[in-house]
Parts: sequence; C-alpha cells; structure tokens
Amino acid sequence: MIIRQSLVLDGLRWGFARLFQQIFPADCAICQEPLQNISRIPVCPSCLDAPQPLVAEHACQQCQTAFLNDFPLRPDGICPLCRTGETYFDRVYSYGSYDQSLARLLHLFKYGRIKTLAEPLARMMVRGLPSQEQFDLVVPMPLHWKKQLLRGFNQSELLSREIGRRLGVPVIPALKRIRSTDVQAGLTLSQRRKNVQGAFQVSDTNIQGKKILLIDDVLTTGATVSAAAKVLRKQGTARITVLTLARVDRRMPSMLVSYPTSSHQTKAVSSGVF
Repeated sequence: MIIRQSLVLDGLRWGFARLFQQIFPADCAICQEPLQNISRIPVCPSCLDAPQPLVAEHACQQCQTAFLNDFPLRPDGICPLCRTGETYFDRVYSYGSYDQSLARLLHLFKYGRIKTLAEPLARMMVRGLPSQEQFDLVVPMPLHWKKQLLRGFNQSELLSREIGRRLGVPVIPALKRIRSTDVQAGLTLSQRRKNVQGAFQVSDTNIQGKKILLIDDVLTTGATVSAAAKVLRKQGTARITVLTLARVDRRMPSMLVSYPTSSHQTKAVSSGVF
C-alpha cells in the first residue's frame, strides 16, 4: 500500500513538473539561454529588446517605403506606387524591419502559437505611431475562416486588442475575408493585387466618417492592405492608417532567416514570406 501511494505521488509530481515546464519554460525560445524569471512569455528580455525601430533617411510620406536616395520621390515626398492612387490608405507606419530578430518573434507568435507575445509586440507597434495621430476605431486584418481554424487564432486580432487598449480606442471586426487566397510570397506586385482582389468585405457598415487604424503583422508590398483599404474606403471612411509590426526593407538584400520551431529544430524561410 505504501509503495503504491509513493508511485502515485511520484507520478503526480512528474505530471505537475511537466505541466509547469510547458506553461513556464526554462529556456528562451529564441536564444536557448536559461530564463531568469518565471514568465508566461518564453523569451528572455534581451531577445525581446533586440528588434530596433526602422530608420530611413529617404522614405515615401504616404506608405513609408524606404529608399536608398530621394530619386524615386517627387517633391512632395510621394513614391511612384502611391502616385497611382491604388493604395487606398492615407498612411502606413511600421515599427521595424522584417529582419532576423523581429521575424523570429513573429514566427513564435504566429506559428509557435505563443499568444502571450501579443502584448510586447503591440507595445512595439504603438511606439511606431506618431503621437499626433488620432483614431476612432481599430480594425484587425481578417483571416479566412479556414486559415483561422487551422491556426487557432487571428494574430492581427490579438494585436488589435492590445493596441486598442493602449490607445483607448474601440476595436471592431469591420472586415471579413470572404475568399481564400494563394500565398503571396514569390508573386509580383500585379500578381499579388490580382490574388487578393475581391477577397474582403465590410462586415460592419458603421464606419462612415471614421478614422480607421488598420492592423496587420507584416507589410511586404502593401497589396493585401490596399485591397482591404479599398472596401473600407467605399463605405465612406474619413481616413485609413495602416499599422504593422514589421515591413520588408527593400534596401536590404534578400536573406534566409532561421526560426526556432516547437521541436527545437530550425527552418529556413525566405525574407518576406508572410
């Protein structure tokens, strides 16, 4: 009887230890260094602080695309793409460049399902907003229901909740993704635009005259947010500002980024894959 009770207690201790390790991991999920404090975020302070704000001497005043010089910009600071009038948003802001440190955090958040990263990532995003900007509503970029079912959550929605709380602005799911689209990576700009054409629909029409803050995680060419902004614009919104955590910096050469996976292996993914 005593031996049996001892075995049961040992089993319970082992089970609690395993559960505790899963909830409060011992090592940083990025650098693998031991975590010094118990936290629901399995990333050490150094890795969380690693991403730096994007800095560009020459950038479009509308989409904030960075350039090596001011040659592509007309006197008012607008780039050739925004001159076409097909972007449909008024401004774009991003916290940082889609480089190794920020890409790894995003990968953990989206594919590692570390939803607790929403708070520190949203904090970075708010830092990327000019203080004078004012908004009436925060709107997350929607996922198609199949993709959201597979992932288990919409990363833009989680970020929007945190951003809305920090700004004191209500969050509404004003957009719905009505068509599943192919992966954008590897497509040209024209192909990306065609791919997302007709993919969005307004699900909340109470946005007329509102200043919208549209939230997404990564900006590559802007084709997806442009398609979303187009349907919002048709509902008479006063202003549409896009905010993303990261954007692909086209001043930098394409590179491969290694991400930690749940099995502690690495997976090489091309920059701009999302």
